[in-house]
Amino acid sequence: MAQPTSPPHLTPQFCFSEGTLRGFLRLSRSSLDDSITQNLNALVNPARQGFDPASTSQRAPRSFTQQLDRASCQNFKDAVLFPSWQARADVLHYCGLVATSPDPDDPEAAARQVEAAKEQERVVDERLDPYSGRYLPKEPRTEQLALLLRQEKGVENIVRSRTWDVVRQRCGEPLDKWEDAFHGWRRRTGALALAATSSTR
Repeated sequence: MAQPTSPPHLTPQFCFSEGTLRGFLRLSRSSLDDSITQNLNALVNPARQGFDPASTSQRAPRSFTQQLDRASCQNFKDAVLFPSWQARADVLHYCGLVATSPDPDDPEAAARQVEAAKEQERVVDERLDPYSGRYLPKEPRTEQLALLLRQEKGVENIVRSRTWDVVRQRCGEPLDKWEDAFHGWRRRTGALALAATSSTR
């Protein structure tokens, strides 16, 4: 069975490092959600009743999918799937708080102030160059982080929906929406209360 995603050590530097943040999310999704069919297939125990040589005489149709044991499915969801989703949710939540908090350590803040001061002193003649009046200051890294998080939250919703469709099909999951199952697990395990008390720094 696959292993749940280990949550990273959360710091503002982790969030502001786009490569590190995206790398964590990508690795977690690829090891679990992108390979959900293989992860669920690993729950099947073909040797439970012994090997039957006749089972290899016919090839199963491509569309055949074996219904999995409910207990194995529940264990997979509780021990691997939902904890991995929670680890990613914690990262997105924490970094969302970082993106909306003051950023006194922004290394580019001084450069932006100098650039803004130069822009105020610049003489603009839009009759000679209609584009000379344009001034597009570089966004603070908190705004860049907020944009990245909006994109990643959209990706996360799509990934979870696709994963849940496969889980429902293979496990006979009665809940239509992944949100209902995930929130139910969070309430049972106390993960919901833990996320509510997290802080940025």
